[in-house]
Amino acid sequence: MRIVHTIAELRQALASARATAFVPTMGNLHEGHLALIRQARELGGPVVASVFVNRLQFAPHEDFDRYPRTLARDCDLLMSAGCNLVFAPDEGELYPKPQTFTVTPAPALADILEGAFRPGFFTGVCTVVMKLFQCVQPRVAVFGRKDYQQLAVIRAMASQFALPTEIVAGDTVRADDGLALSSRNAYLSETERAEAPQLAASLHALRAGLQAALKAGEPGDFQALERQAMAHLSARGWQPDYVAVRRRTDLQAPCPGDAEPLVVLAAARLGPTRLIDNLEL
Repeated sequence: MRIVHTIAELRQALASARATAFVPTMGNLHEGHLALIRQARELGGPVVASVFVNRLQFAPHEDFDRYPRTLARDCDLLMSAGCNLVFAPDEGELYPKPQTFTVTPAPALADILEGAFRPGFFTGVCTVVMKLFQCVQPRVAVFGRKDYQQLAVIRAMASQFALPTEIVAGDTVRADDGLALSSRNAYLSETERAEAPQLAASLHALRAGLQAALKAGEPGDFQALERQAMAHLSARGWQPDYVAVRRRTDLQAPCPGDAEPLVVLAAARLGPTRLIDNLEL
């Protein structure tokens, strides 16, 4: 496995490569990231991973400065998973000048859910992903379903710009107790870690309620089920931002009689740590 730190080195390393598969990351890797690498290997061609903590997607009050930088460990894990090339630029390499040109996704998709609580987040995500795509020129890129809205936004961006990169989804990887793996799980105290699976449990309960209503041929009171899940989390000491039932296609709230596939999504703080999760119906 080769590690490069500049765009020039990256382009030289990929000069003769074809059908590159790409997995962008912010480092501090866990088994979920490695599953994406292994999935990328199955798609053929050399596998490229990036490790870059993107300032543009962090608000001033968020954890950019304390986000763990663990490049040596990350590279060892990436090599064990079968990655061929790691692109690990510093901030001055990827943003040598202030990034005044940005990619702003459609508000209907990007300013809801995560975007409502993290203004500008998806502009930062789209801008860095577009820039990384221009650097790597991948045939396919793999993104995890745990960041469900991010996956939807990136897919829409790739479609609208007619990018020659296929966006492939990787399944959420969970711990034995159901907690979705996340780099931010490391922030949890021992007590918080024991409580953290309740986020997934709340989504399972919500999904079960929806499925029971749909099986009975009833439209179901989505908003009541959402409020119930929010109240359950609040009673256990969480600070929920949202628990939402949405259409998978556009992440809009379903209308009565909708036959489209649904997804339930949630974001909540447990102590100082903000966790997200989702389950498809």
